This record gives sequence, C-alpha cells and structure tokens, in this order.
Amino acid sequence: MEQRVTVNPGVVDWSGENPGIYLRDVADGPWVTLAVFFRVTMSPYGSGHAMLVLDEPDTGKGWPDVRNFIVNDNEELTRYLIRDYVSGFPSFRDKPGLEAMTYVPLESVACAGDPQTEYSETVTAEGLTATMTWSDTMEPMAVEVTPETSATGKHDMYSLFFEAKEAKIEVNSERLSGNVSTRQFFGKTMSTAFLAFSETWVRPA
Repeated sequence: MEQRVTVNPGVVDWSGENPGIYLRDVADGPWVTLAVFFRVTMSPYGSGHAMLVLDEPDTGKGWPDVRNFIVNDNEELTRYLIRDYVSGFPSFRDKPGLEAMTYVPLESVACAGDPQTEYSETVTAEGLTATMTWSDTMEPMAVEVTPETSATGKHDMYSLFFEAKEAKIEVNSERLSGNVSTRQFFGKTMSTAFLAFSETWVRPA
C-alpha cells in the first residue's frame, strides 16, 4: 500500500464550508442560476460568511436590477474568495454577472436541518432574504484532490461532500429558475447541487 503523508507541508489558505447549487433549464444547457455559500473559519482575512447568487449569470448587472448579489459580513475576505477562487471555478469563469454583482452587507445567517436528509442556509440583509436548500442527499464522501484536478489548478483541496438530488434557491420567498443536473467533477458524474464541509485549500510546499 502506498504510504500517505500524515501532514501536508503546504500553506493553508482557508478552511470552512463551501456548498453550492448550480441549475440548468435543460440537461447540458447553460447555467441559468448559480449560488455558492461560504462559512469560513480561517483565512488571511479572518472568518466570515457569504452567499453568492447569480440569477442571471450572463447579465452584467447587479442587485436590485437583477438578482446578482453576494451577501456577506467580511467584504475583504469575500473579495479575496471571489478573486482567487470563485472567478476561476469553471461554472463561474468569465460570467458578466459575477463581475457586476452587488456586495450587500449581511444582517443574519442561519443553517437548519440535517445534511443527511435536508439542509438549508439562509441569509438576510436590508430588503433581502435568500435561502439555499439541499434535499434528498446521498451518502457522504471524503474528497482529496491535487492541483491538477482542483478548481483553481493551484491547490490541494480536502472536503466532506454530500451530493443532493434536489435543491432550490429562493430570494424573498420566490424560487429561482432551473433544475439540478449533473456534471463531470472529481473524475466522475456528480450532481450540480452539493454540500461541502471541512473544506480546506492548501498551497503545496
């Protein structure tokens, strides 16, 4: 058996939670709604929360003209995550909505449910409530990827993943368009809705 390294000698950039919901109208069609949530416990910019919603990913406008926004309680951390991570994720890369989205101060954040059945994250801001909900989740799996296969192409990444067969994104009680689909991820066909706990990004030594 190949001996595994007990301690990664690289630099930990950040650690926390990073679930997502990516929706299409039809299988293999374009993304119509994208959302990710961050609960960061450690980073160069401290801890914090952020929920990013792009109801019109291909439209270069922000909230309230369209529902393209990121609700957060640490803007320096949030801009770091967008600049160094999300902007490089394949589903978000070169999306006009990501560039134009509005940064909205967070008032409250709360999670609810059980990741093994149904789970949700809700954020509130002035005039805005957004909820991401994952349901019919599958068996958890431990993920370990190298820079060759990580979303940034620069990091080792470790995480506990739950795929979800169903998911929805709601803004001010209105459900946004799109359906859960599948994509090639981690070398296999996976759901485009997922929970990601204990996620840690490490720059190799």
